[in-house]
Amino acid sequence: MEKIAVFAGSFCPFTKGHEDIVRQALPLFDKILVAVGHNTKKQDVFSLEDRLKWIDNIFAADENVYTCHYSGLTVDFCRSVNARFLIRGVRNEQDFTNEQTLAEINKRLNPDIETVLFLASPEWRIVSSSMVRELWALGADYSHYLSYKLPDFQTL
Repeated sequence: MEKIAVFAGSFCPFTKGHEDIVRQALPLFDKILVAVGHNTKKQDVFSLEDRLKWIDNIFAADENVYTCHYSGLTVDFCRSVNARFLIRGVRNEQDFTNEQTLAEINKRLNPDIETVLFLASPEWRIVSSSMVRELWALGADYSHYLSYKLPDFQTL
C-alpha cells in the first residue's frame, strides 16, 4: 500500500521552515501532498494561485511532492486522497502542545489517520509565516526565510 502523507496549512507564505519539514519527511513517504487550505482564523494575504505556484517551484525536482488545495476538515481531505498520514512541524513547546491537541481531535474524527510530528531544524525554529508577513509589510529583508520573492507590498 502506498504511503501517502498530507502536509496541510494556509502557507501564507510557505517558508523555508515549511520546506525543511517536507524535506525531512521525503524519505518516509511515497507521496507527499502539500495541501493549501483556508484557515478560518486567518486572513489570507497572498492568492491561492501564488501560494501553489511558489510551492510547486520549490519542489519542482521532487517527483513525489504534489501541491493541491482543499476546503473543509483536513481529515476529510486525507480520506478523499487515501492519505493515512498527516505531517506536522514543531518549532517549540507551544507548537507541540497545539499539535498534540490537534492530533487527538483528528484521531477521533478519523481513527485511520496518524499524525507524524517533525522537529524544525534549529535554524528555522524562529520562522513563522506571520513573522515573514510582518517583515514584508514593513519593508524589511525577509529573503533569508523564503525560497522566492514576494510581490511588492504596495501592489497587493
